[in-house]
Amino acid sequence: MMNRRSDEFRIAVLASLVLAAMLLLAGKLWYVQVARGEEYTSRIRNSSQVSVRLPAVRGEIIDRNGIPLARNRASLAVEFYLPEMVRDYRARHGEVPMRNYRTTVRGMMTEKSEPDIVKIINEAVMPRLTQLGLARDYNANQLRLHFRNDTEVPYTYIEEMDFDTMARFAEHDVGLTGVNITARPVRRYVYGALGSHLLGYVGMPSEIDKEEAGRFNFYQPDTEGKAQIELALDADLKGTAGARILQRNAKGQIDGEIERRAPLPGNNVQLTIDARVQYITEKALRVVGRAAAVVIDPRNGDILAMASVPSYDPNSFIPVISSAGWAELTGDATDPLINRALSAYAPGSTYKIPVALAGLRAGLDERRLNCSGGVRFGDKVMACWIASKNGAHGTLDLQSAIRVSCNAFFYQYGNAAGIDEIVAAGHMLGLGEKSGLPLSAEASGILPGPEWMRVNRPRERWSSGQTANVSIGQGYVLASPLQMAMLTATVANGGTSYFPRLVDKVLAPDGSVIRQEPVKVRANLLEQGLGAEQIEKVRRGMWDVVNRGGGTAPGARLAGYEVAGKTGTAQFWRGGLKDNHTWFIAFAPYDEPRYAVSVIVQGAQSGGGVAAPIAAKILSDVFKMEEGAPVKIASLAPAKGSFQFVSSVDFGRAIPAALSDAPPEEFAVSEGMVDAAPPTVRPDADDEGTVKGKKPNIFQRIFGGNKKKEQKPSSQRP
Repeated sequence: MMNRRSDEFRIAVLASLVLAAMLLLAGKLWYVQVARGEEYTSRIRNSSQVSVRLPAVRGEIIDRNGIPLARNRASLAVEFYLPEMVRDYRARHGEVPMRNYRTTVRGMMTEKSEPDIVKIINEAVMPRLTQLGLARDYNANQLRLHFRNDTEVPYTYIEEMDFDTMARFAEHDVGLTGVNITARPVRRYVYGALGSHLLGYVGMPSEIDKEEAGRFNFYQPDTEGKAQIELALDADLKGTAGARILQRNAKGQIDGEIERRAPLPGNNVQLTIDARVQYITEKALRVVGRAAAVVIDPRNGDILAMASVPSYDPNSFIPVISSAGWAELTGDATDPLINRALSAYAPGSTYKIPVALAGLRAGLDERRLNCSGGVRFGDKVMACWIASKNGAHGTLDLQSAIRVSCNAFFYQYGNAAGIDEIVAAGHMLGLGEKSGLPLSAEASGILPGPEWMRVNRPRERWSSGQTANVSIGQGYVLASPLQMAMLTATVANGGTSYFPRLVDKVLAPDGSVIRQEPVKVRANLLEQGLGAEQIEKVRRGMWDVVNRGGGTAPGARLAGYEVAGKTGTAQFWRGGLKDNHTWFIAFAPYDEPRYAVSVIVQGAQSGGGVAAPIAAKILSDVFKMEEGAPVKIASLAPAKGSFQFVSSVDFGRAIPAALSDAPPEEFAVSEGMVDAAPPTVRPDADDEGTVKGKKPNIFQRIFGGNKKKEQKPSSQRP
């Protein structure tokens, strides 16, 4: 009896336990499927989805007439998703090869371990690519650094894939996990080297937004501006990234696309540049090896052209520049990356124009001064250029002194005006300070005077001899071609000194105006102590330079148009050899000026014989354009630099420039620097990354020795 009751009790307890377990299981199922069903469903859905970031489309850069200078094109690339390759290797082999490396952690050298990504790729990927004729050499060290630091970003294995390579990828089932063909927008500079020093270039970002990258399975970054307009207006030009959401099945294969959010283009930037005038200017400059020119609209300060030679093709930076290409650019002593239009040089006799305005402002309107071939200051005689020809200019007024460019007159005239007056006039004209243009590496130049000397040359003392030197654009004076063009525009328009304007407006993709850059006036000389008739005296002196006998620039005369100008030659030595900086500034037409031009040529005989004909060629072709002659803008190859000395320029000859032999090698000393972010440079292949001649191994046979035996990919890439 007791045993029977004991058995019944055990059965009851067991039944209770079973019932309790069933109730617990039912409760758990309710909790998972009902109470938190949506949450767990979302987790399952997310784990089976693949998110791909689509890079933004960069806005265009266009000229004042809407001609595109920088736009976008589609580019195909082969990318490696390295973490997926490691996971696939581990799944196939059970483990991955490891390697040790040393790195600094909190200031201490530490040894760490990581998957040997190079060995994995060389064993698991390269044999198959080699079999299909798709393998390319690569830099193994760069690959390791990328894997270590940028796992969110795929490694670009082949850039700018050509049609034949694309066709082979399309024809064969490559069957490699982590290998993907990506279409992405890349920059295209429509006319090659045209405007390269203005447009700049783009490259891969210096840093990746880790937080944003963490929201995607596969992250494709946007390019960013690295120099000039591309850099300065990067925030306006960059667009909004898009995304693709793909569905992965239980086998890890992509079944299809669930959702797509197209990337949005950035805003367009419209410049004041006229692409036709820019083309004319660059073509004219190419007769010499080192030069710059700026063309300004004197009615508002708009920059119509800004050119510098030698030049470079920004397309060579897209998508990346080779290490050899970058070394060639940076190793070129003629400095093709430097924008000479923004660099500062001794302006020579072109500086007599601001000195003339300073003297007029000081009341020297009727002052006549004698040139006997030189002027004594203390125990030093400062000669006029005509003394080298055993001559003298005699007694001159201001207009005549400008025409013959008499140094002796301006030595005395500048001292009569006083250095403080010269400095004040220089500030009104924008000398000695940056313009504020959205361009890097702009030189402020030097507007020297007693205060400047106190700060920069505290051991020296200002003297009348230094004022005399300043008065002819020598000594400490430095100015850029842009500054001299703006100065010329002020004289041309009768006294309004504008700030230069390069960006006209920022436009939305639909063409609506987001931001209009205003015209800005720096100073009105008519409100600063100068009269219209005084400015006209300077204008008439510049007219005489070109159009009267004895003027220093008869080579700038144009049939049907009156040109006014001023020559300048600043003595300069490089490596102990003569390398004169020769200038010409001009405006035209005289009565109603529409163009102000500044030209500098390095390594030339004289402003009148070299720089003036180039300025005249620019103006002549621009006026022909106005009269209806077509300007067929074509892509330009980079202008080559040269240290050959230029004795004269005549566009009427078959070979316009008379050049001497290049100076000896020690003459070629680089003169400047480029203020820009470094580009994306593709390193050369190293030994570990050299795939030519590598023999397929057993891994190739795993993927299939012929098309019939090839395995299907374990997972497709988006």
